[in-house]
Amino acid sequence: MARAAAVSPRHLTRLFHTELGTTPARWVEQVRLDHAQQLLLDGHRVTSAAHNSGFGTDETLRRAFDRHHGITPTAYRQRFTTTGILQAPAPMKPTTRRHTAGPESSPETT
Repeated sequence: MARAAAVSPRHLTRLFHTELGTTPARWVEQVRLDHAQQLLLDGHRVTSAAHNSGFGTDETLRRAFDRHHGITPTAYRQRFTTTGILQAPAPMKPTTRRHTAGPESSPETT
């Protein structure tokens, strides 16, 4: 990352600390974790989420989840997939109010 930004590794670390309040390694892990979380919620298996988010192995992903959330990736998926389903908006019910036409919807104004 430092080479791509054309700065020294130490300067990159200072920039990350100043701008983001973290280290480059922690930032990369958080980006990967965010991606893995979304993959899990989209229905990917733990192995697939680990591989596609850059963690490489189930164990590496599990350790990152434990560090950041205190739960396993499988428990995360079960907990938040269920929450998402329960929090889905209810279907709209038909209204029984009668609509009265105002001047903007009157046939004479067209």
